[in-house]
Amino acid sequence: MAFDNQTAPVWAFGSKNNAGKVMKQHTNLRDKLWKVFVWTTMGFFLLNMLLLIATVAVNSIATRWFGTLLPQGLTLHWYAQAWSDSQLSSVLLVTMEVVGAVVLLSIALGVPAAYALARVQFPGKRFAMLVFLLPLMVPPVTYGIPMATVMYKFHFAGTLTGVILANLVPALPFVILVMTPFIEQIDPNLESAARIFGANTARYFRYVLLPLLVPGMLAAGLLVLVRTIGMFELTFFTAGPTTQTLVVALYYAVFSTGVRAPQSIDAMAMIYMAITLVWVLIALQFVSPTQLVSRVKEQRQ
Repeated sequence: MAFDNQTAPVWAFGSKNNAGKVMKQHTNLRDKLWKVFVWTTMGFFLLNMLLLIATVAVNSIATRWFGTLLPQGLTLHWYAQAWSDSQLSSVLLVTMEVVGAVVLLSIALGVPAAYALARVQFPGKRFAMLVFLLPLMVPPVTYGIPMATVMYKFHFAGTLTGVILANLVPALPFVILVMTPFIEQIDPNLESAARIFGANTARYFRYVLLPLLVPGMLAAGLLVLVRTIGMFELTFFTAGPTTQTLVVALYYAVFSTGVRAPQSIDAMAMIYMAITLVWVLIALQFVSPTQLVSRVKEQRQ
């Protein structure tokens, strides 16, 4: 016989409540197990990374470390040897010149291109976006070898200009990829309002648009900076003896002919990692890439 909630027996409600509690307990248990799995995996990964870095760091200051838990002694001799043998002063100067030029050129060229893609509607816009982003989707070796061949033909390879142009190819899409959605969030009515109050293009760009673009430009510059410091393939294909960046010099130190102490190579690796971290920490003092949207909204209010 059918019965409604008013005539249902007490045991029916008790069974439903018990079933709901059991399902809730199972859900909570599953969520806890998933969290434990995620945190355990992340902890295992971070622990391995820290142990690898610690091994390289300790070996870079070890006098001799073979078959023992700790090295027999500590010294900074390997850093001095790596600095003199690999001529790191000139290598670091070249690295700074390449990184600085690539960041400035990619911002100067990428921001107008991103503004056009964000504001102008034209036939083939998606195809143009695909062409711009193609260097990000294709491995650098795929287009690096033909590009290096062309540069050697026109005598650009081996020069600082050639290295900068090679690194600019993947850097420019990074800027466009970051700045296009960033510009799309800026209200286009701001330009109309500035025009109404008599602002020309130069004044609108300087006093209205540029302050809104600065967080996005800094974030794009940060991405380009980190990628250019670590870009090996394109730099390796186009660099010469006097235009090597730090990552290429590190590669030659590992695979060059002759006998080189592994402690000296580890010292170069630590210098490379320290310089990269310093650049990133300095950049993060000015911009947090995860707060781009909130900063645009704050400035629009």
